[in-house]
Amino acid sequence: MLPGKKYTFDELFRLLLRRWWMVVLPTILATAAAVVWARRLPDFYRSETVIMLVPQRIPDSYVRTTVTARIEDRLGTLQEQILSRSRLERIITDLNLYVEERRSRPMEDVVQQMRSDIGVRIEGRESFRVTYVNRDPVLAQKVAERLASLFIEENLRDRENLAEATNRFLESQLEDARRRLLEQEKKLEAYRRRYSGELPSQLQTNLQAIQSAEARRASLAQVADRERERRILLERQLADLQAPIVVAPPATAPAAASSPDAAPVGSTSQQLETARAGLRVLELRHTPDHPDVRLMRRRIQDLEDRLKAEMAQAPGRPVPAEAIDPAEIARQRRIRDLTAQLEAIDRQLKDYEEQDARLRETIKAYQAKVDAVPTRESELVELTRDYTTLQQTYQSLLAKREESKIAANLERRNIGEQFRVLDPARVPERPFSPNRLRIHAAGAAAGLLLGLALIALLEYRDTSFRSEEDVARVLALPVLAVVPVMRTSAERRLWRRRLLAAALALVVVVGSAAVYAWWALRS
Repeated sequence: MLPGKKYTFDELFRLLLRRWWMVVLPTILATAAAVVWARRLPDFYRSETVIMLVPQRIPDSYVRTTVTARIEDRLGTLQEQILSRSRLERIITDLNLYVEERRSRPMEDVVQQMRSDIGVRIEGRESFRVTYVNRDPVLAQKVAERLASLFIEENLRDRENLAEATNRFLESQLEDARRRLLEQEKKLEAYRRRYSGELPSQLQTNLQAIQSAEARRASLAQVADRERERRILLERQLADLQAPIVVAPPATAPAAASSPDAAPVGSTSQQLETARAGLRVLELRHTPDHPDVRLMRRRIQDLEDRLKAEMAQAPGRPVPAEAIDPAEIARQRRIRDLTAQLEAIDRQLKDYEEQDARLRETIKAYQAKVDAVPTRESELVELTRDYTTLQQTYQSLLAKREESKIAANLERRNIGEQFRVLDPARVPERPFSPNRLRIHAAGAAAGLLLGLALIALLEYRDTSFRSEEDVARVLALPVLAVVPVMRTSAERRLWRRRLLAAALALVVVVGSAAVYAWWALRS
């Protein structure tokens, strides 16, 4: 190639015309080689089946399925299971696939080749396509049909296993929740038994009990006050009745009732009754250890001894009539009645005091329970919060377990979501590979590129001058004259014969290639 030379379109055209055979011949030879090579390639047939996802026949509002994975995720899992070595090796053995490969290669390589011949492609949102490629169209159809059945069966098995696993998981969780709930219920029961009466729910009952006890105390206090007033009146009456009746002037009478040293008046029996009445009055006013009380008791003992002695001296002597005074008898009877009433009042007042003490203890106990309510309330809130949480968890798990059982029954009866063959596998009528037309075109393109590369190489190595511009540009010398190529008649005839022979050879080669290609396509 001359330095600095630039080719124009005309020069390129003349270059192609001058060396056209270098383009045509490689193109024809490469195309013929591609046709021969494509002819020798084995035919591969592809059988395919379309599987669609059929939703469950029962609405989701009635039965909610436990399998919520998308078709892409489920298909990936199913594909890994079906394309495992054990499954594919069983298919290869059952259908007697890859006979020649099994003779010369290990089974692992054969299984890997079968994996490469299987194709799984998702089409749309609810369908996918399974394809298989083999040299035998019948085997391709059988394997595609077998793979489709494996996808359907494995999907049903996986859904059923997943539903059963979900059911067992919920059963275990429900049992654990039931156990924890029972433990919490036992804790609550023990707490309520331990602090019975101090619970917040019993606060109003305790307050009512306190109010009732206070009202009872007030009522007892009123009754006790009335009894004390009545006792004072009775004491006054008794004091008036116990004043001794003497013959002496009335001014000396009060002294006998209050003083144990007063002079005795009347018979021994009357003195004894008077002394006993005086003792009762003194006991009401003084303690048992008071000197007057002790002196009065000794006097009563002396009078009793004297009365016994008199009765022993005259056992059969009747009591003189003048000694019996009806007024004295009535007075003594009245004294005894008043004394009995005072004793009854004292017993009643003592009983009131005991009741008031019991009521005070009751109020104290109920008040302690009321004071403990805030503490018990905070403790019970914590226990109840845990119990409420466990109860809600248990109820939720129970509902989910029931739904899972229904979903498992749905999968067992095969009325849930499942795969169904939409387009069954058929025996392919023509091979899908190799694409011979593409191979032929690739061969022709390769030959054409090879020819153009040869022309470019020869032109790069050609340093001859072909025009006056080349001489002027390279040598920088003016061209004085141009002598054209002059051929003799013999040279011209030889050039024509060569041109005709090349044309005939080109026609023969092109025709042969066309006939062979047509025959290859027909066969």
